[in-house]
Amino acid sequence: MKARINDIDLAYSEEGQGLPVVFLHAFPLNRTMWASQVAALSDRYRVVTIDLRGHGESDAPMWRYTLDQFAEDVSGLLENLGITRATFVGLSMGGYILFALYRTHPELFHALVLADTRATADTPDARTARFSMAQIAYRRGASVIADLMLPKLLSPAACEHRADLQDQLRTIIAGNQVSGIVGDLMAMEERPDSTPLLRTISVPTLVIAGEEDLASPPEEVESMAARIPGATFVRIPQAGHLSNMEDSSAFNKAILSFLTSVENSAL
Repeated sequence: MKARINDIDLAYSEEGQGLPVVFLHAFPLNRTMWASQVAALSDRYRVVTIDLRGHGESDAPMWRYTLDQFAEDVSGLLENLGITRATFVGLSMGGYILFALYRTHPELFHALVLADTRATADTPDARTARFSMAQIAYRRGASVIADLMLPKLLSPAACEHRADLQDQLRTIIAGNQVSGIVGDLMAMEERPDSTPLLRTISVPTLVIAGEEDLASPPEEVESMAARIPGATFVRIPQAGHLSNMEDSSAFNKAILSFLTSVENSAL
């Protein structure tokens, strides 16, 4: 399905009924990365997955992207769908966007799940690396970005033994338009430090980290969780940055347990 939001066509999927749960994907992927979570949750919840601008079936305009822009896309889609409050799940870049959304629309949040993400801004070295990757994308295309990203997205064991997952990720990444890849990289490079925001988060929060995440080290993710009042932290053993795909069973169990606890506390 698609909706016209902020002058672009935004693709999304919606399955199930009940309390809304909205998933925001990682860079440089799309909404299909959440397939296992959709299957696990849609019998109890209204599950919405979104192709962020520049990804999947959504438009990839040739101009500057910002995280605030991504956040406004999400809020606009929810208004279109008649959703006034939801539990949000964001992994990596999806988490960055949720920080931006919480700054401007905290009233939308019923609960929050942050997975394999960080609150801090990019270091100078990280900014340089993103700029270099953007140049590579322009010169050599999306398929080369897949080669660069797989070792960052997967644990060493998955890089060696999970050919199926590698092939799936290569297909997703290679399907992106270069304008979307470059737009994402510049948006992430310019993102602010969200550490001061953490203490203001007042909704139930679950923070998940893959034990072998090289992009967002679990120690850093756990430290972030400690700054969010009342947050629960879960570490998934042997999983890399895409913990929801490497160990979907453990990831789904953590989310379902959290959602149940949120519902029970509201009774």
